[in-house]
Amino acid sequence: MPDNYFARYLPLLIHFVIAGALAGIFVLLSYIIGYRRPTRAKLSPYECGMEPIGDARGRFSVKFYLVAMLFILFDVEAVFLYPWAVILRDLKMFGFYEMMVYIVIVLVGFFYIWKKGALDWGEPSVRRGEV
Repeated sequence: MPDNYFARYLPLLIHFVIAGALAGIFVLLSYIIGYRRPTRAKLSPYECGMEPIGDARGRFSVKFYLVAMLFILFDVEAVFLYPWAVILRDLKMFGFYEMMVYIVIVLVGFFYIWKKGALDWGEPSVRRGEV
């Protein structure tokens, strides 16, 4: 093992330099060798074959952003399960009970937003019993 603390990170630095150099070389080569022949279809803002209709700056429903934020929130909470699973044997039953409390808290939050209708994509429909 090297005595210098920073010498241990030299392979990582070399890896980043080589990866960055290769990425730069590939981009440069594709720019130099690339086949470019702009046509009217290629220069149009939409290449899907359909003519654009309406304003491109149309607004999304707030539901879209709400579901996106909730997805990120619960995705990050699920990521916390992986380190726990790795060290579960070292934690013994205390770690198991601790994670069960965590999962119960996450599930309470999930059922709360589910009952509030935050995950419903469709148009608001009339619920049973309401007129």
